[in-house]
Amino acid sequence: MPLRTFTVMLSALLLSGCFTVMTSQAPVVATYGISEQQKMQAAHHWLVLAEHEAHNMLVDPTLSGKALYVQQGEGADFAQGFEALLTSELVSRGGFVRTEPDNAARITTRVQLLRHKDRQFVRAPQGALTALAAGIAVATVPYNHWTEPALALIPAAAAGDAFSGNWTARTETEVIVTTQVTQNSRILYSSSNIYYINGGDNDHYGGERRTARSIPVTDQW
Repeated sequence: MPLRTFTVMLSALLLSGCFTVMTSQAPVVATYGISEQQKMQAAHHWLVLAEHEAHNMLVDPTLSGKALYVQQGEGADFAQGFEALLTSELVSRGGFVRTEPDNAARITTRVQLLRHKDRQFVRAPQGALTALAAGIAVATVPYNHWTEPALALIPAAAAGDAFSGNWTARTETEVIVTTQVTQNSRILYSSSNIYYINGGDNDHYGGERRTARSIPVTDQW
């Protein structure tokens, strides 16, 4: 080995000992493990939440035997619909629900609307890319071996029918729904749930509906 090459390698080895490996001038970005969050797109989904909350309230030992009063607000569509659905679920499950707040624990619902302005890449649902690749691969079989090329669409269509229910459009809007039961300035029950919603449904949850911009039309040049 030439002396010059040996000297360079030795110098690099010695210099590397002056530094600690796996270091950074600032914290590096890390991602969370894959998690799922449901998307509210129908009044039926409000019913599912009402069923969940009603069940949890009636099995909560803190609320056992207590009269309940569902605070009726004049808020957005979700608040009014959810309060009505929750009342129905509590009554149908044997809950003691009063029409007046006197001598009853009060149930209130608070909705916080979130609009993300700078959300970057969000991973596709697990298995989506594999299913897509498999569908493309299978579609080439009839195309290559069957006499009618249009039959190649059948496997892809079947795959779409099987998996399309797992796919949903990306959204930048979320809601936090908090349901609480209070009595005598004490919180007896509190439950918060987070959901995605479609951006155009903002007004259902207390936000303003996005409207299309109007373009003036004139005959003047």
